[in-house]
Amino acid sequence: MKSLGDNYEEQAACWLQRQGLTIIERNFRCRVGELDIIGQQGQYLVFIEVRARSNSRFASAAASVDLRKRRRLVRAAQWFLQRHRKYAHLPCRFDVVAFQPPQSATEQTPLWIRGAFTE
Repeated sequence: MKSLGDNYEEQAACWLQRQGLTIIERNFRCRVGELDIIGQQGQYLVFIEVRARSNSRFASAAASVDLRKRRRLVRAAQWFLQRHRKYAHLPCRFDVVAFQPPQSATEQTPLWIRGAFTE
């Protein structure tokens, strides 16, 4: 059975492809962490963290990617690049795709934050 997080990742992947991102890998796991989506957009290799919030009383989905999480994502990206050298020449970018609680019954459109952070 798929978790709620898996459903958001699936929605994000489909939406990103419609926006022109080529998905290279999903749910890349290594000993230092996990990368939800790895894709290529133009010249950039893009590492994407998918976040969702069901309650607006807490920090936004994008704000939930704190310093500790960003460092783990960077280490996982370095691990990926060591294992997949054919992408090592590309400039890298870290993005966040955030799903916020819907304000109405309409379909939820994710917020794509390009270049969300740098380490």
